[in-house]
Amino acid sequence: MVRKNPEVDLRLQYRKTFEVALIIALALMIVAFKFFPDVSPPDKILKVEQEIVDVEDIEITKQENRPPPPPRPPIPIEAPSDENVEDVEIMSTELQPAEEAPPPPPQEDEEVYFVAVEELPEPIGGLAALQSAVVYPEIAKRAGVEGTVYVEAFVDESGNVTKTTVVKGIGAGCDEAAQAAVMKTKFKPGKQRGKPVKVRMSIPIRFRLQK
Repeated sequence: MVRKNPEVDLRLQYRKTFEVALIIALALMIVAFKFFPDVSPPDKILKVEQEIVDVEDIEITKQENRPPPPPRPPIPIEAPSDENVEDVEIMSTELQPAEEAPPPPPQEDEEVYFVAVEELPEPIGGLAALQSAVVYPEIAKRAGVEGTVYVEAFVDESGNVTKTTVVKGIGAGCDEAAQAAVMKTKFKPGKQRGKPVKVRMSIPIRFRLQK
């Protein structure tokens, strides 16, 4: 065990100092009570009156909606006298019966052209004769236009072409030339079950420049 030297022990010195200070403080208190024994309060004590303020509760005012202004008085209108009133003729409101529309004209029976038949119409002389009837337009020749025009021909029971339409054209006057060649060509009529019938068929017309 480690033992401290009492001469260098700081705790012992603090304790001595505390005891000496306590003795001095007690001596001072004894001297004070001995030489100043009268500790009674002063004869007069100043009283300060506290001002009382009355606080009134103020009601919270509400903004009331003002009533709408009264309506304006109507402007007096002078009523017309009986002398100024003219006689007004009131027309009848009864509905009049509508006039009967004339009946539509009788429709003629539309011509029916077959598309698929047992025997298709054929140009007399073959397609070569039809092709030779085509007149090559000069404008198409100068422009170098070539191609195939597909013309739809409506051939009746007698083999005559009644109408033509261009299904696919190449322009430059070739479409009109192909239609004209088909219109003036005579056909062998198409047949269905051995009977001539009206047939609608597509015919190719070729335009080729000779080189």
